[in-house]
Amino acid sequence: MTGLVDAAWPVLGDWRLAGAILATIVAGVMRGYSGFGTAVILAPVYSLLWGPRAGVPIMLLMELLVSVQLLPGALKDADRRVVLPLGGAAALATPLGAWILFTADGESLRRFIGGFVLVFGLLLMSGWRYRGSRPLPLNLFVGTLAGLLKGSTGMSGPPVILYLLAGLEEAKRHRANLILFFATIAVVSVVPPLLGGLIDLPVLLRLAVLLPVMAISVPIGARLFHVIPERLYRPFAMAVLLGAGGLALFG
Repeated sequence: MTGLVDAAWPVLGDWRLAGAILATIVAGVMRGYSGFGTAVILAPVYSLLWGPRAGVPIMLLMELLVSVQLLPGALKDADRRVVLPLGGAAALATPLGAWILFTADGESLRRFIGGFVLVFGLLLMSGWRYRGSRPLPLNLFVGTLAGLLKGSTGMSGPPVILYLLAGLEEAKRHRANLILFFATIAVVSVVPPLLGGLIDLPVLLRLAVLLPVMAISVPIGARLFHVIPERLYRPFAMAVLLGAGGLALFG
């Protein structure tokens, strides 16, 4: 028991855990409200705090558990014809992306994650969306790109979000589509880090602290979805994305 305490204290007593808790609260509220936000906020922040190989596995485990939490309420509203091919292609491409996580330089990967989130936030602010149709080949291409990003950075969302938000569906359908997509690849994404030894004791200790924070924050965001108009939510969400990306890129 003493040995476990000695091993846990440097992890749990680290000031960086407090910063991770704050970021997790914001990400959880965003995820519950909009159906996305977990990875695009937490991947750059966790990578800045602990490095990609320590930060990304925590986020992937959290994403898996959050997806399980949100999926039952979203199934009836999601467009499975579009989302399931996206998720299937992403699941197949995720292990290849994980190879990048294992082999890339950690500092370079952290800055790529920050830059990618920064560009994504700017694209959302600009109002740009893909405006074409959603044929099966394009669904598979976008899903493959998302899977590569998921395995290497923990973020599958940006290309899928820009792609799915192009339609004229109501916000409720958009949110359900995103939740179903993230759930289809959540299980696959944790397998490579687990087999590769990245999910170690420090990762599990941090997860034990951060997961309850996320579990409380997501339902709060889901309730706010029915209360706060999107016009008030969007500026806050965009500022959070730009801030997280900028920290990881320039921090």
